[in-house]
Amino acid sequence: MNRIVIRSFLRGLLHSRNFGSVAGVPGGARMQLTFAAVASPGTRHQSLSDGGFQWRRFLTSSKAVAEEQGKVKLEQGVKDIENNQEKEKEKDNALVSSYWGIYRPKITREDGSEWPWNCFMPWETYRADLSIDLGKHHQPKTFLDKVAYRVVKLLRIPTDIFFQRRYGCRAVMLETVAAVPGMVGGMLLHLKSLRKFQHSGGWIKALLEEAENERMHLMTMIELVQPKWYERLLVITVQGVFFNAFFVLYLMSPKLAHRIVGYLEEEAIHSYTEYLKDINEGKIENVPAPAIAIDYWRLPKDARLKDVITVIRADEAHHRDVNHFASDIHFQGKELRESAAPLGYH
Repeated sequence: MNRIVIRSFLRGLLHSRNFGSVAGVPGGARMQLTFAAVASPGTRHQSLSDGGFQWRRFLTSSKAVAEEQGKVKLEQGVKDIENNQEKEKEKDNALVSSYWGIYRPKITREDGSEWPWNCFMPWETYRADLSIDLGKHHQPKTFLDKVAYRVVKLLRIPTDIFFQRRYGCRAVMLETVAAVPGMVGGMLLHLKSLRKFQHSGGWIKALLEEAENERMHLMTMIELVQPKWYERLLVITVQGVFFNAFFVLYLMSPKLAHRIVGYLEEEAIHSYTEYLKDINEGKIENVPAPAIAIDYWRLPKDARLKDVITVIRADEAHHRDVNHFASDIHFQGKELRESAAPLGYH
């Protein structure tokens, strides 16, 4: 290629004595050929004060250019593939939804960003009532009250021995148990309502809300703590035993069942208070709050673990009040449907 440039340039010198205005050179002026004039392709010239010109490098070597172009083509190809996959996915979802007539509406946060959760919607979120009295305690008076209180105190002994001050793992175990009573009570009330053709007074929904709220506690704690295999095995065992035992207990004595849950919630408040104490003392790192907790409890974007434990403790206090209240209704010889349920009272 360099030979072609040289030959063309020399041929021009032979056929013309004068050059017109080339590269800023006045007509009639003689041009001075410098060594820099014989350059490789892909260069450009720059005017000089003496009327000549020189060539300088403009582009990188052809190899580097080819590599750069190949990289750009590869990136574009990857983007095209991703876009095609996304379009195919949307098309498949549209086909399934359109066939059954079920669509997920486009839901956004207050800031306009897309809502990322399917397990709960924005209208199911709330701000915890932190003004609730955490020190309330039901003094056991009747025989059943004392039985319930002693049962809960006995259950705490193996828990303290096994978990000690590992409150993250303790909370995981606690929530897998705490989410059972509301589901069992709501299910049995639902079946009773169907059998007797009676309204439940809103208690079915109230108890199921409690179970769902406890489950969200668990989903939050799982983001913070990863249980070991033997702890997962323990969860399966305890849940299986507790579910069946509580099912039978609720059939036999709902007032005793609700009283036991009320005392369990009192113990949960104590455990979360100790959890907060270790965080304040620096024994447990105050890590950033999980995204699911920020959206569910409408926490600030910069919320920390301490904020999460605080709102969970407030929820447990509300569950304590609801279950002691339900037990009091039964102790008065009435049915739950005769008293309005505390709906939305987390």
